[in-house]
Amino acid sequence: MQRAVVGGIILGLILAFMGVFVVLRHMAFFGDGIAHASLAGIAIGVLAAANPIIIAIFYSVIIAIIIFYLERKTKLSSDVVIGIMFTASMALGVILMSLKTGYQPELISYLFGNILSIQTSELIIMAVFGIAVIAYLLIFYRQIAFIAFDEEGAKVNGINTHVLTLILYIALAIAIVLGVKILGIILVSALLIIPASIAKLVSKSFRNLIIMSIIFSEITVLGGMAFSYYLDLPTGAVIILFGTLLFFIMLFGKKLIRA
Repeated sequence: MQRAVVGGIILGLILAFMGVFVVLRHMAFFGDGIAHASLAGIAIGVLAAANPIIIAIFYSVIIAIIIFYLERKTKLSSDVVIGIMFTASMALGVILMSLKTGYQPELISYLFGNILSIQTSELIIMAVFGIAVIAYLLIFYRQIAFIAFDEEGAKVNGINTHVLTLILYIALAIAIVLGVKILGIILVSALLIIPASIAKLVSKSFRNLIIMSIIFSEITVLGGMAFSYYLDLPTGAVIILFGTLLFFIMLFGKKLIRA
């Protein structure tokens, strides 16, 4: 439980901060696509007897770069490109995992998450890559926010929108994969969206949006873990349902206050 709590706090911080830009730039499908695409990287790691998270990070970064360039070099829309890449990667992951005979509990844990099985080495990986992602966001968050609100205006003001957007794609891919062990491929993208969406309901400035997103993310993670512990239910699913409950409480609570 100690490692689970530490891992949950780290993940909550990373995904909440990143989630603000995901919500502002309408990149929810990108996050979901990267999460599903990471299955192929995990499968390669399992078959190669290497660390699946490390391999999945590098694989997902490659997919993010490919998506970035296909969006700009072809006439295909963003959702079409993402759909092609994540379905192909999932298919590759399924084929690769089929080559491993016998019961595969490790695959199940990555699909649905298993926060209680997180290891110290995985916490170190989360901390190292998480620091890199947070550092990028802290250094360039004004420019990234400018691009999110007005990309053309950012270009006119001399901001290199292509480079910053590419790095944002890479950072998002890393953040998503870091959460796969805890929440699973299927649910991890929800923690990107829910806290930032709750924060958007109550925030009046961009800085406040970031702070409130982090606060709601930590409440969601720790509250969900507490409920899952006492109710003896799957942790990842309870975290997401608890966050969804918070969203509706804030949504309808705000409407009642206005009324």
